[in-house]
Amino acid sequence: MFLGGRIATNDATAVPNDMLVERVCNDKVRQQVYAAPNGEFSMQLGSRTDTVIDASAEPDSAVGLSRNHPTMMGVPRQDLRNCDLRTSASGFRTSVVSLAGNAGFDGAMDRIDVGTVVVQRTSKVEGTTLSAAPYRAPNNARKAYEKGMEDQKSGKLDDARRHYETAIKLYPKYESAWYRLGTVFQKQKDNDAARDAFMRATTINSRYMPAYLSLASMAFDAQNWTDVVKFSAHILEIDPLNHYTVTGYIVDLDPWNFAEAYFFNAAANYNLGKFEDAEQSALKAEHVDLRTQFPQLHLLLSKIYIHKKDYRNAIAQLQTYLELVPSAPDAGELREQLAQLEKLSDPATIR
Repeated sequence: MFLGGRIATNDATAVPNDMLVERVCNDKVRQQVYAAPNGEFSMQLGSRTDTVIDASAEPDSAVGLSRNHPTMMGVPRQDLRNCDLRTSASGFRTSVVSLAGNAGFDGAMDRIDVGTVVVQRTSKVEGTTLSAAPYRAPNNARKAYEKGMEDQKSGKLDDARRHYETAIKLYPKYESAWYRLGTVFQKQKDNDAARDAFMRATTINSRYMPAYLSLASMAFDAQNWTDVVKFSAHILEIDPLNHYTVTGYIVDLDPWNFAEAYFFNAAANYNLGKFEDAEQSALKAEHVDLRTQFPQLHLLLSKIYIHKKDYRNAIAQLQTYLELVPSAPDAGELREQLAQLEKLSDPATIR
């Protein structure tokens, strides 16, 4: 009897070469195999490899073998009810799937199929949201999508576009392909088509955050502040320091993404005259911007504090901005503004 299935990554990228699949029974490892490049794996139950793995045991000692069910005599199905499948690979979270109650146990068959096991990355892949949805796409759609990613990475935008369009034609609900197609349109300066593609991704999956971030970015560039607030607020419903799980989807955004969303939200609210909301979002952006990717955030905070006549904090934020961007095109004007703010503030409160 064989036990098998398929491994799929949650972002539809290739399964790594070191994806180990183990059958663990009563907390002991019984078998180990590596998944094939296409994600498929299979292990023969009751074979010579069906034994407890114990690095501390002597080579000839049959550690953990059942006297009633020796390895060459097969494995009773009921024994598998105490077993789990465990996957592990560098860059991925360990995943455990219980074999108890698996539909494959019903009826007479020589193979138990556990179906697709979706593994989650521990690190972010550029341009993706961690989602369990892409693996639902048929193989030919996934292959077209992967070819599109390869071509896009190589700068072959026309080829990438064709592959993404093929993936969408084969699987219209492929939100990742819609999103990627939008990024290609952006690079080709077709903003209308890019916006439509991003909107299609959000229509398919309202939790697909990269599409919302791209829409917020495009609205920011167009100074459409109402849309910036709308799209960024959708992202900020999620706690930036934790995963958010809903109906099979896992959204995992890098803190940098949340800093960007908070910055967009702050800038839009400032331009809409909602200064309290702007300050709150800007301070949250400052909190999660661990890599100081947005020096302009400090310039925005200085403007907010100037509006509030909080000159001490305005000075501190403006000083931070000038330290991060000493050669800014308007650095001279900003230093003059800094000198004026110092005159307006109480000298006793300035360090």
